[in-house]
Amino acid sequence: MWPFSTSSYKTIAESKQAERTKALEKSSTSSAQSTTDSVYLAVSASTIVDRISSGQWTASEVLEAYIARATEAHTATNCLTEVFFEEARRDAQRLDKEFAVTGKVKGPLHGVPVSFKDNYDIAGHDTTMGMTSRANMPVEKDAEIVALIRNAGGILFVKTNIPQTMMFFECINPIWGRTLNPFSPNHTSGGSSGGESALLRMDGAALGWGTDIGGSIRIPTSYCGLYGLKFSFGRASAVGARSTLPGFETIQAVTGPLARSVEDIELAARLVVGKSGSGYHPAPIPYRQIEMPAKLKFGYYTSDNFIKASPACQRAVLESVEALREAGHECVEITVPDPALPMEIFLASCGADGHKTLTSGLGRDPTQPELLPTLTVPNLWGWVRYLLGWVAGGLLNDPIVAGVVNSQRKRSVNEFFKVTTEKEKYAELFYQQVWEQHELDGIICPVTALPALPHGAVTYLAFLSCATILYNVVESPVGTVPVTRVDPDFDAVTTEWTDPSLGSGHGSHLLEGLLYNGKSPFYDAKKMAGLPVGVQVVGKKWEDEKVVEMMKVLDVALGPKRGFTPGSWKSSKGEV
Repeated sequence: MWPFSTSSYKTIAESKQAERTKALEKSSTSSAQSTTDSVYLAVSASTIVDRISSGQWTASEVLEAYIARATEAHTATNCLTEVFFEEARRDAQRLDKEFAVTGKVKGPLHGVPVSFKDNYDIAGHDTTMGMTSRANMPVEKDAEIVALIRNAGGILFVKTNIPQTMMFFECINPIWGRTLNPFSPNHTSGGSSGGESALLRMDGAALGWGTDIGGSIRIPTSYCGLYGLKFSFGRASAVGARSTLPGFETIQAVTGPLARSVEDIELAARLVVGKSGSGYHPAPIPYRQIEMPAKLKFGYYTSDNFIKASPACQRAVLESVEALREAGHECVEITVPDPALPMEIFLASCGADGHKTLTSGLGRDPTQPELLPTLTVPNLWGWVRYLLGWVAGGLLNDPIVAGVVNSQRKRSVNEFFKVTTEKEKYAELFYQQVWEQHELDGIICPVTALPALPHGAVTYLAFLSCATILYNVVESPVGTVPVTRVDPDFDAVTTEWTDPSLGSGHGSHLLEGLLYNGKSPFYDAKKMAGLPVGVQVVGKKWEDEKVVEMMKVLDVALGPKRGFTPGSWKSSKGEV
């Protein structure tokens, strides 16, 4: 890279950071009083609307509290990108004036401060997605979901950080830097919607929006103790939610809300499902009211047999199952068919062009180290990749790693079509062998094998997303529910636990070796003590409403004392 190129990207990044700093400094002064008033932060989005509609609060009062907390959250975690507090203040004042005249709220989100992942277009602001090539290019039109939120009375006030290219699950890029986990500065908040999760967990927004192509809503919500929902593709508009893989349709990125309660997940879903400004996206099927049976049947697994989940993540599933059984529901253990195949399909399809499309916007920006393994393998000489696969499978006896390596290569159009066909076949297989065979309503399972990773660990552990990628491949709607937090003693790994001859659920011994064995394993219950752990609540394709209802069932069964409610940040962050 030429010296002037380095200077160019740094100059742009420094300029964008200076803009953000100016916006934060200007706004934090007038918000000082709000920092002591947490009453606005301790309620759900729907309660905010109720309090405003009853005349107890104003939109401006609520916004000031969230501006103050968002500024505090950013100072702690570096979660924000674009900051437009002054614009938000004008919007809040406008709502207050309209309410004073009419006595009616504008819509179901009247006065609710809402944040958006950086890839959503918001008129008048950049959508950099962490790339300097997209800086200083404000968009002219809101993304469709942004427009729906604005028209419902939501107050847009910040955008949040993402990973470079949005294809790994730690938020870091050359413009905005790295986002930290609110519970531990040494761990990631997840990705690619990790700026959202850090902000929301610290009560810095009342509602947030992300996207998900391989776990980008579910991983950060689990890492930060939040609720999330990945819609089925086609249920909610993705127009104006930018992608780094335009034209890639084998596995579709979907939009979805992140929230501090199931109540707010439902509120958000009802607002956007089946609604669009273009008439093209999404399917014109509004949110449906469904009747739930008194007794549900859940399948569950503590390991997908690709990678054995950690004790903490297994415990989250088992505690969920126990709570559901105590509430009168049936839970049966199930297995994932051919667990390595979804990951192979994902890698084969996403990397079919050698990631040329994925990296086309990087320009002069340096590539983040966390991204390099993803970009490297498909572009290796064939004999090198073959040798790596042979060593993994033949010499080291790990067919899972061999399959993952061999799946990553450039493909012809004909070969790409075959991968897409394999994806459809696997989705059908999963439906038959899981949903139909067991007659399930839903599935409870780990979000990933580990809680939040140490910074930079995703460089070596990108394969952990296999647990979430599975449900992008089979196109299931999926929610996340926070369950517990890592206990340094109870969740410690034992010799017996890691021995494949003494336990079940083991998958790749090479990958599990990185997680649990050696002098510096990536899973360390003592270093991870207090980090949140959630579960996935999975439904059949198109049954998004049922997923929300099952999230409610699980949330009630687990009880209210877990420390993940709105306003719980100050009281819960230091507890284990």
